[in-house]
Amino acid sequence: MLSLIKTLKYFFLLSFFVLLSHKMMAQEKGTLRGQVLVDESGETLIGANIKVLKNPGFGVATDRTGNFNLQLIPGDYTFVVSYTGMESITFSETIQAGKTIEKTIRMKFYSSNLSEVEVKVGRLNQSIEKLTVSMEVICVEQIESQNITHIETILDKIPGLNILDGEPQIRGGSGFTFGVGSKVGVFIDDMPILSGDANRPYWDFIPIENIKQIEVVKGASSVLSGSSSLSGAIYIRTAFPGVKPLTKVRVYSGFYSTPKYATMKWWKQAPLIGGVNFLHSRMVKNTDIVIGANIRYDHGYEGPPVTLPTVVDSVTNFNESQMTEKLFGLNFKVRHRDQKHIGLNYGINGNMLYEKTKLMLAWLDDSAGFYRAYPGAVILQDHAIFYLDPYVNYYSKLGYKHSFKARVMYNDNQMSNNQSVRNTVIFTDYNYRRSYPSLNDFQFVGGISTQYTMSHAKMYDASGSPDNTLFNLSAYAEVENDILKTLNFAFGFRMEYNDMNSLGGDLKSIFRGGATLKLMQETFLRMSIGQGYRYPTIAERFVKINLGAFGVFDNPMLVPETSINAEVGLKQGFKFMKYFGYLDVAVFQQDYKNTIEYLFGFWDSTYTYAIAGFKFLNTGSSKIVGLDVSLSGKAQIGEKLLLNTIFGYNYILPKSTDPDYVFANDYNPSGNTEFTYRSTSVNPGKNILKYRFLHTLKADVEFVYKGISPGISLKYFSKIENLDKAIADFEQATAATGGSIQPVKYMDYYYNQNNGNLIIDLRLSYSFNEKHRISVTANNITNRWYSLRPLKAEAPRSILFQYSLKI
Repeated sequence: MLSLIKTLKYFFLLSFFVLLSHKMMAQEKGTLRGQVLVDESGETLIGANIKVLKNPGFGVATDRTGNFNLQLIPGDYTFVVSYTGMESITFSETIQAGKTIEKTIRMKFYSSNLSEVEVKVGRLNQSIEKLTVSMEVICVEQIESQNITHIETILDKIPGLNILDGEPQIRGGSGFTFGVGSKVGVFIDDMPILSGDANRPYWDFIPIENIKQIEVVKGASSVLSGSSSLSGAIYIRTAFPGVKPLTKVRVYSGFYSTPKYATMKWWKQAPLIGGVNFLHSRMVKNTDIVIGANIRYDHGYEGPPVTLPTVVDSVTNFNESQMTEKLFGLNFKVRHRDQKHIGLNYGINGNMLYEKTKLMLAWLDDSAGFYRAYPGAVILQDHAIFYLDPYVNYYSKLGYKHSFKARVMYNDNQMSNNQSVRNTVIFTDYNYRRSYPSLNDFQFVGGISTQYTMSHAKMYDASGSPDNTLFNLSAYAEVENDILKTLNFAFGFRMEYNDMNSLGGDLKSIFRGGATLKLMQETFLRMSIGQGYRYPTIAERFVKINLGAFGVFDNPMLVPETSINAEVGLKQGFKFMKYFGYLDVAVFQQDYKNTIEYLFGFWDSTYTYAIAGFKFLNTGSSKIVGLDVSLSGKAQIGEKLLLNTIFGYNYILPKSTDPDYVFANDYNPSGNTEFTYRSTSVNPGKNILKYRFLHTLKADVEFVYKGISPGISLKYFSKIENLDKAIADFEQATAATGGSIQPVKYMDYYYNQNNGNLIIDLRLSYSFNEKHRISVTANNITNRWYSLRPLKAEAPRSILFQYSLKI
């Protein structure tokens, strides 16, 4: 009986609600309809939200033409219109039965600069909020405000990215390798800018005078970016001419300060820095032309070796003038837009560089010789390099694009100690991209690329010949779809074939997938997982260099390394009073197999080549988990004061997951030793990988007031937790020779000075007449003496004065 009563009770309640709902549905409604536009340009906004204030769950989003249509029962309503990056609008209306209200809504950006940022990741055009991977974007205004003379300076201020002795590292994906075998892809206008023989970035080859935007993708990016992008990729976009011709000239001059301790000063000449950048771009009818040039002189802060009276150095007995660096670069871009065939453009880009520079491998000692080279451990370079990039693009009205790009790059690096390298790289890429508006803007991109490297170098003759080749053939595809402007997903695939010296190739397929869910108007949740793959370079397998007491040893048996990267991230746009910005938080995990590390050990039992040295080895499996937080934003304080900020914090926990795996055998004075993570580590207790910082913190704050722009940058690196035990063994071995070999000194610094480093840079600039800008920059203002990788001194304080003209 009780069950029957309950059933009847629920039945009558349900009937009541059904009748009530029917009555409400039967009531005649009114309509609010209209269009949402960008106030400045009149462009329609797709996906803008129009919601009822007291019932946020009730509302609509604008369609592909920016229109909306909302039906409501009669009454008084307050509506909220919102769109990411724009100021929300609130308005009230009275809805009457059977009547329609027409309304045009114009929205403004929180900051005009936000509307100008174009984000293009690899091959697909995407808005930054809908990316399925973590990315940092640096626009041209931020680059110019930093007063940089080297591209590495601005890159090293990006959260999650470190430039360590010229080597890019993202989220602790690698230790240090003297820049060889980069696990981060570097691209200029989607063309790789890594050396063919060693995958070393050509930083000086990047035309800093014409950079439009920098994009840093964090996490495995091999699907669209190739095998070098195991832990991420750096995309540098250069600019084409605008409607008006543009000429930019920048002149700078400065100096290095005396080191914190006067005994560390080695130079007798003035330690000057100076240079000139030039850029001119214009449209000549249907042709775009860009010409740029760069001249630089740098005395340098690292000096030539000095030896004990009992040590003879006939290889690196250099003087102060030989250690200075000089550079001249010239670049151009030409693009013609065909008027007979609308959508067709073609052109050629070129870049050439000549420089005299040095490669410093190890310091003399950790005290008075901190800024001097160890005998044999510095290489002078007389370097000439150029490339030519012809290309053809065709855009169809039907929504597809064909693109063909090619490159011929020649590199001639004449180095001291008979270590010269010559190589030629031939690169081609065909790319097809199409969007399908009728399928929720479904996008497809696919293509085929090839790269062939021919290298000649005596230091690579461990292969059996100084002549070596490396061939790569890749096919790739990625699809992306945006469902109801709420869920965006992407899936990609790449197949790579690599063959070194035509001895049998390696075929590998990799995948990636990701999705971004729009939780609220300015809240985006993303998830992604991707595979990474990197084939060893010619240098990693075959390099063999004698650097006096130590050297670099070859490893022809080196095999490719692979990874899986997964992350979950949240991007939140916000406005607090006058401050608008984005907070991005990501947790990630990277799992590596056949991890390639650059390890120090005793490899020559007879000591005929070198006592000890570095060698590239597959060290088994490893894992990196971490947290990546970044905050970027700006505030318009009053009419004339602007605040720009960038903050970033990165925590990683890099561990060996198989610490007892025997990956090599070496030789030391006590006999043959099996190489495992535990046996080769100074601090193996927590299984922390070598040469990593667990914590990095970066911040940049700038104020702009009536043309005056003071700014401050902070970088903090926690201590190196672990390194090769063989470095300590080698230090003891050289100290025990009684002076016949110059002692190597590092471990005292590691134990007593390796406590973390806070680096502070200051800058001040003044712009006037919209054409002129003068500035002064002080890097490492506290003149801290510090090292971020073993046996390598970082720069003391430097002061730089600049004048820029833009007409």
